[in-house]
Amino acid sequence: MRIANLIAAVEREGSAVVVMVAEARGSVPREAGAAMLVTGAGAVGTIGGGTVEYRALAQARAMLGHGESGVIVDVPLGPALDQCCGGHMRVAFAVFGADDLGRLRAASGELALWQGGPVFVEAAKPRQVLIYGAGHVGTALARALAPLPFAVRWVDARLDAFPGHVPAGVETVATPLPEAEATAAPTDALHVVLTHSHALDLEIVEAVLERGEFGFLGVIGSATKKALFLRRLRERGIAEARLARLVCPIGVPGIADKRPEVIAASVTTQLLQASVKNTAELPGVKENMA
Repeated sequence: MRIANLIAAVEREGSAVVVMVAEARGSVPREAGAAMLVTGAGAVGTIGGGTVEYRALAQARAMLGHGESGVIVDVPLGPALDQCCGGHMRVAFAVFGADDLGRLRAASGELALWQGGPVFVEAAKPRQVLIYGAGHVGTALARALAPLPFAVRWVDARLDAFPGHVPAGVETVATPLPEAEATAAPTDALHVVLTHSHALDLEIVEAVLERGEFGFLGVIGSATKKALFLRRLRERGIAEARLARLVCPIGVPGIADKRPEVIAASVTTQLLQASVKNTAELPGVKENMA
């Protein structure tokens, strides 16, 4: 739960409740740390939905109305909640009002709720995804990734390529040398290459492979395009071990639909897999484009 979001809610509504999974055991709908922010006007986030969340929302709104400060509730996911998961959650509730704004503004990062109450911790740094290309697929992918736990850096060599509306949280970079972005990226960055030019795609791919440190490298295309790229990259001296990490075509297996939004959904799933497994060796679909 980002402190900035909590501050904004308290400033806007006068008070808010942070509801967070403090402990999760067995089969549960969300992990420890999952949270939602509840105000009189609504709620943002989720602790898993269903009966657990419905009751948590009711309790949070009751706390807003009665001036309570906080509580931790044990929630067994069994017949009492019409659940068959069999797991167990401890759900923490903490109320924040205008009197808390001073300490909230002095803090930074994220809020964690544990046995002793609210604790401020440094925000986890999101994994960077670099999208090279602001065409139809690049635009669809930027929109798909924007609400997810990634830091999206959207790169294109054309100054006027980006759409008029860029999703919140997506950083755009217009540069004549997109391959320089690949060289300067964090060592665990995820790279998705889908520019308007196969020649530029190759330059970016080569830049990522030459540095050798990356979390994922995928390029849109077909098996024919991959074979051509591999031949040219071998001619340029790229080692076989690095070439083996190049994913082309991109996307999860079994999805051959070439509509931009479908490709974006497939690639988004692949990037989530890569961010968890910390590997680029994921298979692609049959073909994205010729």
